[in-house]
Amino acid sequence: MRNGPPTPEQLIKDIAAARPMTVADYMAAANAHYYATRDPLGTAGDFTTAPEISQMFGELIGVWIADLWSRAGSPSFRYVELGPGRGTLAADALRAASRFGCVPAGIHLVETSPTLRAAQSARLPAAEHHDEVDALPDDAPLVIVANEFFDALPIHQYVKTKSGWRERMVERSSDGLAPIAGDIPADDAVPAGLSDRPDGTIVETTPVSAAIMQRCALRIARQGGAMLVIDYGYSGPAAGDTLQAVKAHQFANPFAEPGEVDLTAHVDFTTLAEAARPAGVAISSVVTQGEWLKRIGIDARLASLSNAAPERADDLKGQRDRLVGADAMGKLFKLIAITAPGWPAPAGFTGDAA
Repeated sequence: MRNGPPTPEQLIKDIAAARPMTVADYMAAANAHYYATRDPLGTAGDFTTAPEISQMFGELIGVWIADLWSRAGSPSFRYVELGPGRGTLAADALRAASRFGCVPAGIHLVETSPTLRAAQSARLPAAEHHDEVDALPDDAPLVIVANEFFDALPIHQYVKTKSGWRERMVERSSDGLAPIAGDIPADDAVPAGLSDRPDGTIVETTPVSAAIMQRCALRIARQGGAMLVIDYGYSGPAAGDTLQAVKAHQFANPFAEPGEVDLTAHVDFTTLAEAARPAGVAISSVVTQGEWLKRIGIDARLASLSNAAPERADDLKGQRDRLVGADAMGKLFKLIAITAPGWPAPAGFTGDAA
């Protein structure tokens, strides 16, 4: 019996020795090894997230939390973050929120990577770690933040063939690992609105993401609180292959080095909204990151920081543009929020719900 996730070599051997595995199983096994064995963030890693780009990102989330908390009557609550990276976002957000007297009764981080847990504990010594959402405390409202969390969760892929829809599998050949169409019909797994697409079309589903979103929504509906999701993605239903790999800040072959590259896929915000809806929570519209940050006050924060440190003004402006610009993160990344019954509408969102 193995201890811990399979190594890349073991994963390749498993695929070679057994029947082809689903893309979802492949992604889950590869990412389990990847995140368990390294800190992937920053210039020395494989990718950089918004909190690592600028303190303004986390600070504005802290302002958002403080505003919502104040309008909700300043209740005792617990701060929760899913996949909190190095803890940078949480540290910045909680520092900013505390300026308004908004201090959580506890800090709870859902993280399984030993390497990242150590980095989070260094920044947030009082934080408690959990392996899953179900382990979160149930004695107070929860304010949950999930930044670039859902994109790393496993996806199932289905491809339209001449014989109908089939699940995409990963197998080993003489040329290495590659995706193939499975043998078992999978027409029932494809959303009805996409089932008539032409041969070669790929459709993705994310049951793991939907299950986690549903559990968070049920907790919030029962305990009170809110959830803020930030990720790159779209409002479905939509077809297309969005599975991608990143290594050393460059795109890579998702099947070339299992466990040694970061595997992600675009997030379907409609799927997340529909998963939360049965809980009875309020669901916001989907808004782009650039628009949301501008509504929350990134330009005012930029001016304040620049006035305090004029020598950093150009660097700070570059950070702001990277977060907000349509040609950078501003348009691709999106946000959605859910709130408990009786809680106020969250700031930064307008229009009809998703």
